[in-house]
Amino acid sequence: MPTRSRAAHFCAAFFFLASGCAGTPSDSFGGSREHVVAWAAPRGFQAGTIDAGDFRLFTLLRQRGATKTLPIYIEGDGAPWPSAFQPPRDPTPLRPVALALAGNEPAPAVAYLGRPCQYLDAPERARCDSAYWSGRRFSPEVLAAMDDAVGRLKQRAGAQRVRLIGFSGGGVVAALLAMRRDDVADWVTVAAPLALTAWAAAQGLTPLAGSLDPLAQPAAAITRRAVHYAGADDAVVPAAIVARFVGAHGGKLEVLADFDHDCCWARDWTQLLRRAPLQEGEP
Repeated sequence: MPTRSRAAHFCAAFFFLASGCAGTPSDSFGGSREHVVAWAAPRGFQAGTIDAGDFRLFTLLRQRGATKTLPIYIEGDGAPWPSAFQPPRDPTPLRPVALALAGNEPAPAVAYLGRPCQYLDAPERARCDSAYWSGRRFSPEVLAAMDDAVGRLKQRAGAQRVRLIGFSGGGVVAALLAMRRDDVADWVTVAAPLALTAWAAAQGLTPLAGSLDPLAQPAAAITRRAVHYAGADDAVVPAAIVARFVGAHGGKLEVLADFDHDCCWARDWTQLLRRAPLQEGEP
């Protein structure tokens, strides 16, 4: 298969499987900014946007009290590709799993951070290059914008540190941010392809051009302050891919029986959080 075709299949496979399995419209609360705000507002979240670099990023913040460490949930890669060579017109997730996790967060304050080009109206989205929800979704400029947004969310909440939690591709962002920031207390990933190049090679696909691979980044002490959850039945991001990162950089890997890429993280999230290394109030 030619390189161009293999690259397209990489993007399609990742988006179609990782995002397309995220539920049907009847069980979703995503697909648009309006749907997400309608779901989040009764749960105490306030919607906002952060302009960072060339991106307008959608945010939600729920604050019931003061906090030293702000959990920030980073969304996955978004809507599925309709075909192997056609990205979605709108990368807004049909079912935002990271937001479902954030809704079950017991901390006194919690933030949610969408990815570039998600949750935009049509004119805004037309100005957002589709490369940022395909080959360059983990590019240096994306990471710089997400880094800026994390800092501003922390400031809004009056926190001193952050805990980064990322689902799927959001876990890749969490990893890359954790390695560059000095205020990350700890971080958690869920079904995240933390070894991008290894993931592509295992699938016989071309890796994402222009994106950073967490596995290839220099060693950092913060990588040992992490828990990585993987589903034993996850065919999208097999646990062996996550184990590849943990073997090189440290951290704790937990592989959960009967879990796949989408099930059953939100259902069991409160219990899973108790296994993570840092709880509010710890030093």
